[in-house]
Amino acid sequence: MKEYFIRPGDDIQKAFDSVPESATIRLAAGIYRQKCVIRVPGLTVSGENAEKTVIVWDDYAKKKDESGREYNTFRTWTMAVCADGVTIQNLSVINDALCPELKGQEVALSVHGDGFFMRNCVLRSTQDTLFLAPLPPDLIDRYAGFLPDELRENRPLSQRFEDCRIEGTVDFIFGCGTATLERCEIRSLRDARNIGFVAAPAHSLSQEKGFLFRNCRFTAEDGVTGIYLARPWRDYGMARFENCVYDAHIAPEGFDKWNDTNRNLTARFEEYPPVPGRVSWCNRDA
Repeated sequence: MKEYFIRPGDDIQKAFDSVPESATIRLAAGIYRQKCVIRVPGLTVSGENAEKTVIVWDDYAKKKDESGREYNTFRTWTMAVCADGVTIQNLSVINDALCPELKGQEVALSVHGDGFFMRNCVLRSTQDTLFLAPLPPDLIDRYAGFLPDELRENRPLSQRFEDCRIEGTVDFIFGCGTATLERCEIRSLRDARNIGFVAAPAHSLSQEKGFLFRNCRFTAEDGVTGIYLARPWRDYGMARFENCVYDAHIAPEGFDKWNDTNRNLTARFEEYPPVPGRVSWCNRDA
């Protein structure tokens, strides 16, 4: 396996585009201020340390592109992974646009590859930190001609995260992927609107697996309260919380049905062991 070494000031995108399949790119400690996309299957990207090796950018949904169109949520990522079998470890991916109440959604990492694995990393933004593809089918159709095809693929995709810290405010882990988050810290940040939702799954009824949070700890900045573990972005959104530890910021009812919808009738949310006081539709199909 070939290894390539990158230092701050180097062009990360050039490196991502030039290495062969199954290569390893090692990033020296430092700040890499660059928007980047991975298209090389089997690539491993490894930093020196999650706190010291940082990839950061600041796009946001209401930003205008060169043609005057708003970026939209799904073009705001700092890093996009559009290849299968990619591993990322020991670094941070950050969107530091801030002020989502004015700027809209701000994605840090967007994963569009199967067999993705992330370990010992930090993901930080505000609203919509981590997108786990694929898109819901209606958005795949809606964004034809707007989003590139590599962001609109409609196929089953799996993702795994171990020992990571994921930070955000609203719907900051969202999408339709089959994702396992193991031993991760899920940290809610302060939002000027005084709202907060961790997960926003959008799985279809045909999907048998959704988001699995296993042995995770849910934490928050000081003063943050009333945070919901999940709300269904689409009718059959699916999330399971297994052997997790919750700090006091989590709302007693645990889950929200999504505004004025009736998705409480169809959402598939589970929590084990069960927590007293949760909404009646949690663990309905367990």
